[in-house]
Amino acid sequence: MEGQQPQGVQQPAVSQDAFTRWVYGRPFFGGLWLTLGGAWILLTMKASLKVVLHVGMQGVAGYLLPTLMVLLGLLILFSPAQRLFYSITGVLISLGTWVTSNLGGFMVGLLLGVVGSVLTFGWLPDQEPRVSRRDRHGPAQRASEDGPATGTDQAGTDTRTAQAVPATGLPRAAQ
Repeated sequence: MEGQQPQGVQQPAVSQDAFTRWVYGRPFFGGLWLTLGGAWILLTMKASLKVVLHVGMQGVAGYLLPTLMVLLGLLILFSPAQRLFYSITGVLISLGTWVTSNLGGFMVGLLLGVVGSVLTFGWLPDQEPRVSRRDRHGPAQRASEDGPATGTDQAGTDTRTAQAVPATGLPRAAQ
């Protein structure tokens, strides 16, 4: 009972297994969804002729674009340093499947490809955890509730303004 941790507590990165560290070190779900979108479109290309809506461009691009989607998804998984180029290319190719292969795999493969590419584009490595709005504005609100800000005298006049405008009422630059 001594070595057990309560459920729901995140383990430190040192005790996580290698696969978990590998997944969190790259845009894993974006690459996975792009790969699955391309595989789905390739699968629908093999559908019976009664189901096929549109093959387009003599069928070559119908097989080429989903194959490139699978390739880009795998490149995102195994080479995340170039993720921006892969994600932009992936979204353009995914949108191109609308014309070339069964309306983008009956919209399922197209949507998987676009969402996977967008997830990849938005992924940032080693990002600091987000701070909630309440935590960001908390110190400023507490300072305003504590009393008047520095730079005011006991009469309540702003000493910084009083120094900038002399007794004559004109700014120093005009005198």
